Amino acid sequence: MSHDDFDFEPIRGLPAVPPDGEQILWQGSPKWKPLAVHAFHVRKVAIYFAVLVAWYAAASLYDGRPLLETASATSTFAAISIACVGLLAMLAYGYARSTVYTLTSKRLVLRHGLALPMSINIPFSQLGEASLAEHGETGTLSLTPVNGVRIAWLALWPNVRPWHFANPQPAMRCIAEPQKVASLLAGAIKKSEGEAVQTAPFAKPAAAAAAASKKKTATGKPELAGWTA
Repeated sequence: MSHDDFDFEPIRGLPAVPPDGEQILWQGSPKWKPLAVHAFHVRKVAIYFAVLVAWYAAASLYDGRPLLETASATSTFAAISIACVGLLAMLAYGYARSTVYTLTSKRLVLRHGLALPMSINIPFSQLGEASLAEHGETGTLSLTPVNGVRIAWLALWPNVRPWHFANPQPAMRCIAEPQKVASLLAGAIKKSEGEAVQTAPFAKPAAAAAAASKKKTATGKPELAGWTA
């Protein structure tokens, strides 16, 4: 008997049906192999373990341990290393399958999580600028919230720009056709806010970003509104 952890979603990747007048422009998920390399650092971990295994074997032989004993111990160490790398790859695969990025005419919605699924929606009014980093056939589109808007780094990971802990930047990691998605996002923001948006390096002008940062709620606090779960 099959079970779908997201069978409560009226539309895949969304916790609720978008309001009238709001259209879904694009949906996608990370590619698991690039995600394993760039978010879970599988390649670096594999190289690290390979160096450790080689060093262990060389040190054992240098200390005069018998060849068969060294080979047996090294094989055990190598098996443990392969299991660790495999576990990281499995996590990357699981996160890629459970993550859905949804771009609408009004906002970006990130649905992710294995043990605790959650949806984070970011209205375009909360975005200051964005940047695109391409790696092979995929790319990562990072978004900078306007001043005063903060989203917890742990709540976003791994859908967050690497090495930006003080000011976390939500990101669509390792997506296919990143230039196309960046163009869709630029056009949606331009249409939604009526502001000029640059697509290379895909950032709002400083004046536009400053104007966006002044958008507040009636209480004076930044609003992260919408249909979140």
